[in-house]
Amino acid sequence: MNKKDARLRRARKTRALIAEKKAVRLTVFRSNCHIYAQVISDCGSKVLAAASTVEADLRGPASNGGNVAAAVEIGKLIAQRAKAAGIETVAFDRAGFKYHGRVKALADAAREGGLKF
Repeated sequence: MNKKDARLRRARKTRALIAEKKAVRLTVFRSNCHIYAQVISDCGSKVLAAASTVEADLRGPASNGGNVAAAVEIGKLIAQRAKAAGIETVAFDRAGFKYHGRVKALADAAREGGLKF
């Protein structure tokens, strides 16, 4: 089992628990260069809000999408967009990634932005 398979195995367990609760989930994906966040409906078939460092307005000449500062900005932005869509409470899906660094920074910023999880 390689690193990707192990991460996806961990992610399946989390997603199964969230699916049992029928909760709207905030899912995070991080690559070396970017970080992505989506708020997905309780049935799992519709994206209600999304934010990533790939978006044109977040890509400046000095910005780097693969650092903690970028993750904080995405956390604030996803919280703002989720609240605009009428979502206050979500379940956090870290997609098998460790809860530290960029993933933790995004989660903390989303909490500060008003999301509850």
